[in-house]
Amino acid sequence: MTLYTADDLRTVSGTLVIGPNDRVTPLARDVAAERGVKIEFREGHVSPPRSPVPATPTPARAAPPGPPPTARLAQGPAAPAGLPLPPSGAMYRRGAPLSAGVSAPQVGAGRRSAVASGASRACVGVVGAGHVGAMTALRLAESDLFERVTLVDVVPGLAAGLALDMWHGSGLCGFDTRIEGAEDTARLAGSRYIVVTAGRPRTPGMSRTDLTAVNAEIIRSVGASIRQHAPDAVVVVVTNPLEEMTHLMQQITGFPASRVLGMAGVLDSARFCSLVGLTGVARPGDVEAYALGSHGPEMVVPLSQARIGGVPVEQLLDATTLSAIVERTRDSGAEVVALLQKGSAYFSPAESAATMVRSMASGSGEVLTVCVRSGGAYGLVDTRVGLPVRLGPDGLKEIINLELLPAERDALRSAAERIDVRIKELK
Repeated sequence: MTLYTADDLRTVSGTLVIGPNDRVTPLARDVAAERGVKIEFREGHVSPPRSPVPATPTPARAAPPGPPPTARLAQGPAAPAGLPLPPSGAMYRRGAPLSAGVSAPQVGAGRRSAVASGASRACVGVVGAGHVGAMTALRLAESDLFERVTLVDVVPGLAAGLALDMWHGSGLCGFDTRIEGAEDTARLAGSRYIVVTAGRPRTPGMSRTDLTAVNAEIIRSVGASIRQHAPDAVVVVVTNPLEEMTHLMQQITGFPASRVLGMAGVLDSARFCSLVGLTGVARPGDVEAYALGSHGPEMVVPLSQARIGGVPVEQLLDATTLSAIVERTRDSGAEVVALLQKGSAYFSPAESAATMVRSMASGSGEVLTVCVRSGGAYGLVDTRVGLPVRLGPDGLKEIINLELLPAERDALRSAAERIDVRIKELK
């Protein structure tokens, strides 16, 4: 049995013949469609169904979705008798048991070959060794795509200690990306990509203006160091308030807009997909959706573009449920903070930042929502706003034009205008 993945389909042209017992992942099918590769199944092949299970009836009194009963947890489509579905990539990474006849790849094996054609293994810098920064560094190292990950923090010994601790687990996780910790931003020299997480979180009683003032000083300092020590880097900003700090980072570094990106849309899109998954209609990874606009109240989730296995999500969930999911997506960060009582989300933000860097380094060409300069796209003012894009080894490759409904375009335009006002007020 052969399992064909998206990486396999990126190296194929013309027609790919699939044997009776072979399998093609859903993402591989999408890549084949994008590249014009015809998938031909031999006689006797039985393809696992891709359609999600039907939506369950919605209660009369709609409420924001919460954890579903155990019996309704999404398990994905059932496999035909005797033909087990291939395990997911997450199962490979965590060493879960595999279905009979499928062998797991060696951890880390083949990942280096995913680096964009003609590119050597790049070095990555992560500024800020808080929870988000440390987890981002670990996720990047685990991907084994990079030569070195350098974690930098002004607190003496913090970055070095965390980096050493992560490196101690390299043999268990199966990567050889070197992880280093430092206090001096000069150690960012040679970094091809830099993720900036440094900054203060918003605390009770702190206004958005207060947060902007505090973190702007940090971004000015970090941006000046990046300009000096890593003048060719692509910068991914995670520090909040996201749109303003991304704009300021570009001003301070003087880099082209295509090389200064903000991370928020990847996270917000993932949150939406995960909440749809709680309804039981599909696995979160099978949901395709985009959170545009801002990382905040101006977030726009165009439901017309949300799909599950190619089926519009509006055909599977009612309007009241979807509206509640969108609202909960907007408030997800605050919900996590309220539950933790101290601290904020860091697992999913770190994975989101790492996803952007991995996409650039590998040249995957996947569509991600990223905070970029709009440049007039969608008829928007030229400001920083979350839009669907493809990234390349040098940052922004192209902005993707989605066929939004008029109301969705109006909401996105309104979001961009409000973001633009805040950016212009930035001192």
